[in-house]
Amino acid sequence: MIDGVRIKELLVHPDDRGRLFEIWRADDDGFCGFGQVYATTAFPGVIKAWHLHRKQTDCFTVINGRALFGLFDDRADSPTYGEIQTLEISNTRRRAILIPPGIYHGFKNIGDAELWCLNCPNRPYDAANPDEYRRDPFDTSIGFDWEIRE
Repeated sequence: MIDGVRIKELLVHPDDRGRLFEIWRADDDGFCGFGQVYATTAFPGVIKAWHLHRKQTDCFTVINGRALFGLFDDRADSPTYGEIQTLEISNTRRRAILIPPGIYHGFKNIGDAELWCLNCPNRPYDAANPDEYRRDPFDTSIGFDWEIRE
């Protein structure tokens, strides 16, 4: 596992009306607060990657659908520098993932319906000075295979 990444298995509480599951709590390991909350979607087979933040911590979960998350540690001073990690998050495998600064990350919709992801980053988006660095999803220097599974 990449140093600093936190994965939280989410407990689903079903009843005859529906389901409830907590995503992040202020007392969770590594929780660093919210700057904003937003949803992003992807159609089947679509990859949204690679992006990295220098200051922002992302806190993702899947609300509906099935996603393969990929992570690549680009922090030269990290004990896991250069390592790749994969993680599947879906309706049937509820998890939340905390991604610290310096980790390239992205996801692919591996389901057959529109994927809905929720992100609760610790900083609000600053359009005048965005903290976002992008690379092509098939960048060979990362060498991630979007067909692999966790």
